[in-house]
Amino acid sequence: MSDTTVAEGEAAPPRPSKLPLIIGVVLALAGGGGGFFAVQSGLLGGAAVETAEPAAAPEAEVETIALPDVVYVEVPQLVISLGAQARFSHLRFRASLEVPKAHGSEVEAILPRVQDVLNSYLRALEPADLEAPGALIKLRGQMLRRVKLVAGEGRVRDLLVLEFVLN
Repeated sequence: MSDTTVAEGEAAPPRPSKLPLIIGVVLALAGGGGGFFAVQSGLLGGAAVETAEPAAAPEAEVETIALPDVVYVEVPQLVISLGAQARFSHLRFRASLEVPKAHGSEVEAILPRVQDVLNSYLRALEPADLEAPGALIKLRGQMLRRVKLVAGEGRVRDLLVLEFVLN
């Protein structure tokens, strides 16, 4: 006979008990439920989650921040032809310049130069530059930099794109 066979008189080895596994699952569920209750009721992790609307704060306690003293100078609409290789034929662009109130009239006086620099920049772009995802953010930054160079330091705070239509 071989050594691997069990003798007739010997019993098979006992199988391991599943009791520790069952106890572990029950304790894990109880711990998860207890943790959820502690967080929801506010015992752990900060304030409780309120489902009702909070009471309105008295207006005396609300602090408002003063808006900046600016004016908006409208840049006339630009229509730029995009060239033969472009998927679209024209770009229609409108913007406003955010200018400190003290420099509003100065920026209005140089508006033709601003228009020229924007027109030159937009005309020099490749069609892929206009159609790329996130292109408007990059273009806005480039245009603002060029407008600040034309207007002078501290005269233009921001460039707001009002219309950017490819057709």
